[in-house]
Amino acid sequence: MSTPDGGELAATLRRIERSAGALATASVARMDETLPWFRALPADQRSWVMLVAQAGARSLVQWLQDGGGTADSTQEVSDDVFDAAPQALARSITLQQTVALIKVTIDVVEEQVSQLAAEGEEQLLREAVLRFSREIAFAAARVYARAAESRGAWDARLQALLVDALLRGDSPDVLASRAAALGWADAPPVAVAVGRSPGGEVSAVLHVVYRQARRIGVEVIGGVHGDRLVIVLGGAADPLSATGKLLDAFGDGPVVVGPAVPSLDEATESARAALSGFRAAPAWPSAPRPVPAADLLPERALAGDAEARRRLRHDVYATLVRAGGELLETLDAFLAAGGTLESAARALFVHPNTVRYRLRRIAEVTGFSPLSPRDAFALQVALTVGRLDPVVPVATAVPTQTLTPAVRKSAQSSDDPRRSL
Repeated sequence: MSTPDGGELAATLRRIERSAGALATASVARMDETLPWFRALPADQRSWVMLVAQAGARSLVQWLQDGGGTADSTQEVSDDVFDAAPQALARSITLQQTVALIKVTIDVVEEQVSQLAAEGEEQLLREAVLRFSREIAFAAARVYARAAESRGAWDARLQALLVDALLRGDSPDVLASRAAALGWADAPPVAVAVGRSPGGEVSAVLHVVYRQARRIGVEVIGGVHGDRLVIVLGGAADPLSATGKLLDAFGDGPVVVGPAVPSLDEATESARAALSGFRAAPAWPSAPRPVPAADLLPERALAGDAEARRRLRHDVYATLVRAGGELLETLDAFLAAGGTLESAARALFVHPNTVRYRLRRIAEVTGFSPLSPRDAFALQVALTVGRLDPVVPVATAVPTQTLTPAVRKSAQSSDDPRRSL
């Protein structure tokens, strides 16, 4: 097919130009007739589609004038054809729906080829329209790809701001507004995981996170802060197990999971614990991956984490003090004896079964077993922290009636060796 410069298509192009409005109107009418979802669109969006259809007709003329109708042409359709509608249209109509609109429009044009083409040029125009439909589809794909990239970059920035607000401990209102903008459903429980970023483009890092999160059915919000990847998980019954399925998204090194909390409003606590654990994790080279932040309490306390020190002081040391002096004395003797039960019994002048029973009581009231090397280390740090800043003085007796029934019973029976015989 020659170009209008040769004069062969001049009449055809003039006919298409004069029929642009009628073609657009007929195309929109056909869309309304054959596409149920199109009928449900608001009036403003339907008018945008009309503008795009009219621009498409003009674009066909320009494309043919530029030589796009020839079989060996590499002429592309300009993306400007979609500038007639605002970018909001790309957020309202999917790429699949856009392709359906293009197909309807091309069908209408093909049906009118005999009226549009000059005599003897019907087949040439029909072939040109088919090539044009391919190019317009590619142009639509480019527009949607740019829109997706723009949305992805904006979402990544918004998620980074949300994670930053979470780490700073901003107000719940700030967290809620930013989470709502991202479509966060706040499914409980919520937990924060921190590890090293694998490096590379932030969007590529987060893409891996989202893809794997979809596979296991959990909500995630992620952000890369320096060399750290911070992930907020929602709706995972076991956040530690869920994080284990996301490990491919992290770089080398420890991955620490903060405690589960009911909602995003309270996730600052989980984020702080996870960050503190991540900083302290190198002190435990053989830590599992991922590891709960609670399992790193001794390392966190030694690294200066005030919350970890408080928990060891309150939940471990003070609990032992309230449970009775014999447990604290037995733990001291057992640790001093290097974990040898018989040596501890000789130092305390009691039967080994008494020591064994007291060690079981220590595990019951604190959650740490002195017979486990890892737990024994945590207990040793708890004793040190507690004595540096004791909550309840060791020499002060705690009235039995002020204790809970479970602790009162343990205090009354903690020195009864017959239970272990």
